[in-house]
Amino acid sequence: MRVAAVDCGTNTIKLLVLELADDGTPTELVREFRMIRLGEGVDATGRISEAAMARAFAAVEELSALVEKVGGVDRARFCATSASRDAANADVFTAGVLDRFGTAPEVLTGSEEAALSYAGAVRALRTPPAEPTLVFDVGGGSTELIVGRGDTVDVSESMDVGSVRLTERCLPTDPPTPAEVDACVAAVDAALDACDPAVRDAVAAARGVVGVAGTVTTLAAGVLGLDRYDRDAIDQCDLAVTDVHAHCDTIVGQSAEQRRALGWMHPGRADVIGAGAIIVSRVLARTSATRLVVSESDILDGIAWDLALR
Repeated sequence: MRVAAVDCGTNTIKLLVLELADDGTPTELVREFRMIRLGEGVDATGRISEAAMARAFAAVEELSALVEKVGGVDRARFCATSASRDAANADVFTAGVLDRFGTAPEVLTGSEEAALSYAGAVRALRTPPAEPTLVFDVGGGSTELIVGRGDTVDVSESMDVGSVRLTERCLPTDPPTPAEVDACVAAVDAALDACDPAVRDAVAAARGVVGVAGTVTTLAAGVLGLDRYDRDAIDQCDLAVTDVHAHCDTIVGQSAEQRRALGWMHPGRADVIGAGAIIVSRVLARTSATRLVVSESDILDGIAWDLALR
């Protein structure tokens, strides 16, 4: 069986094509992503811009061609998250995706997104994390907090703070001013304070912490001192939280140009990763954990496995 999973978020669109043998052994045929900034301006206007829509449709066509190149799939699922949830013209996006990919996008609920992110993160770990386990996913428009044990989610919450959203709201200057950084920190802290008390308590009590998605994995490359982005070196690395905090502070203070000069930085992430770093640092500050495990497997993998096991 072959399955294709697509995760379309505020900043990136990602594709994973898996082939499963009869015994369930997976072979990864395609894993690709494109930076599309679908959520550009959505927070202010409530609409996906024409330019963002064009970037998204071009990327969908490229990903569809990759699926066809490997011979097609038996099942496909196209999941859309924050930007397409918030946009007034989401129907145009939906129609365009259906026309180009052949599958209509599903808008995930917060609980669905949490379950898929958690499953994708913990399923692939070679060493089971300490429990209870916090999995957090920093996206462009939202941040997911999921706490569970084993393969079961206990509590979760989706916060409307993400790297793109907070950059547009709080960090207009490049590099940001101290006052802008303080405002961004306050916005993240306010979002954390507004979480359900059960979620706040679970985050504080988590013994293991796993970070997923592009903001976290990119920051991990910097903490590791890599010359270039290396998925194998980053996947399941175990970092000291103190080192992560220090690196986040460095990234926040840099200009987009300085970040783009870093060998492991994707140019499409350089202008918004400062806000992402603030989110990562403030989430970690709410835990008692001294280590952060970084997983390259995330909601995309969760979508693929959920599709395969149906």
